[in-house]
Amino acid sequence: MPIWNFWLREVIERVVLIGFMCSGKSTVGRILAAKLDWEFLDFDEVIELEQDRTIADIFRDEGETFFRELEQGLTHRIQSRRNLVLAPGGGWVTQPYLLDRMRPGSLTVWLRVEPSTVVERRRRQGDAVRPLLSSQEPQGSIEALLATRTPLYERADLVIDTDGRTREDIAEDIAQLVASWPINPEPSPGSC
Repeated sequence: MPIWNFWLREVIERVVLIGFMCSGKSTVGRILAAKLDWEFLDFDEVIELEQDRTIADIFRDEGETFFRELEQGLTHRIQSRRNLVLAPGGGWVTQPYLLDRMRPGSLTVWLRVEPSTVVERRRRQGDAVRPLLSSQEPQGSIEALLATRTPLYERADLVIDTDGRTREDIAEDIAQLVASWPINPEPSPGSC
């Protein structure tokens, strides 16, 4: 069951999926964009294309600060686009002003995931895909990193627990919410 942090009043022009790595942002985002007939943009994929190298290579060669600058530049370029589902990286929220720049008109959804689920999904993907989790003790690294990011994720408009749910069900919940939202709300009589 989705949890609202507050009642969104704006028109929904884009959906920003935030959450820890391996929470399902890319998979849910693709499904959601198809359901809404909107464009989907995965930050990591765009950055890899533009840089002509993998995220792991960027972290190794240039460091996390450089990668965050790339995320910042991409955010600035797309912040006013409409009919867009966005899947920024898990650490995108460590630059809180980026989330603020996406508003108004954005529904931010935190896809919340348990650390044990992250460990399992990470094992299936391999270490090279997740440079910040290449330690010998992934569970501890995940819990520590998640603890620092949780207050930032909590700024989302909507929280959806992803453990034990299919990506299709999660996308459907969000799609129904967006579809039921007033697309072009009429001003009430007497309003300016």
